[in-house]
Amino acid sequence: MDNSGKEKEAIQLMADADKKCKSSGSFLGGMFGGGHHHKVEEACEMYCRAANMFKMAKNWSGAGGAFCKAAHLHMQLQNKHDCATSFIDAGNAYKKSDPNEAIKCFNAAIDIYTDMGRFTIAAKHHISIAEIYEAELVDIEKAIAHYEQAADYYKGEESNSSANKCLLKVGAYCAQLEQYQKAIEIYEQQVGASTMDNPLLKYSAKEYFFKASLCHFIVDELNAKIAVEKYEEMFPAFTDSRECKLLKKLLEAHEEQNSEAFTEAVKEFDSISRLDQWHTTLLLRIKKTIQGDEGDLK
Repeated sequence: MDNSGKEKEAIQLMADADKKCKSSGSFLGGMFGGGHHHKVEEACEMYCRAANMFKMAKNWSGAGGAFCKAAHLHMQLQNKHDCATSFIDAGNAYKKSDPNEAIKCFNAAIDIYTDMGRFTIAAKHHISIAEIYEAELVDIEKAIAHYEQAADYYKGEESNSSANKCLLKVGAYCAQLEQYQKAIEIYEQQVGASTMDNPLLKYSAKEYFFKASLCHFIVDELNAKIAVEKYEEMFPAFTDSRECKLLKKLLEAHEEQNSEAFTEAVKEFDSISRLDQWHTTLLLRIKKTIQGDEGDLK
């Protein structure tokens, strides 16, 4: 059957399911009439089948709408878990056609999961919403809020590595948005300090302290100097890292207002460890504070 055939079949299934819902009578009246529950269950199954037919036909809005109808019937039947699952299915379908509807569906599922005390799965879907705000709607403030909520739920469930992944996203965005104090708190206190004591994660701590130092540097050169000394004391392995050596060269170049030395230090580091867009953006912001600098790292 081709896609148009699948779509026709889905539309027919939706119509049949709608009829079955109507014929089941009012909810309260039907409860005492006996057949209501069975008919609603049948309609629910039909909506799910229709949703899958829409998916095969790549009609994502149709699939999202059908899964939503199934979710509302599951709620009527007090099937909380199935209701949440249908909202997630609806959200995943809408993601491909209507990001705002997808967010509504994920939020509806999150409400159910938090009510059931299932915070880990609720956190996962807060990430789904954050990713839609990042990629589709480009609303970084809202993405940050959902990553923070996810981190909060993960922490509550002792899923610290998952919480840290979310917090690192928040830190990166806060720095981009010039919310440096918040970024520093995440890199230094929330993630850096917790990873440096973990034998499996401590190698990452130098990267987090490096990022915190760059944020300090943009705010104030003296802050950065104090921070680097503090991180060396807290985490002696930081002293021998290439990141720490680069920071010291940059601080020296900045103090001397020597933009050439600053650029040379960055280029030398980059030739061995490639600096990503985030680091480059922050380094350019720091370099621009050197008098007479043109703001280029090449």
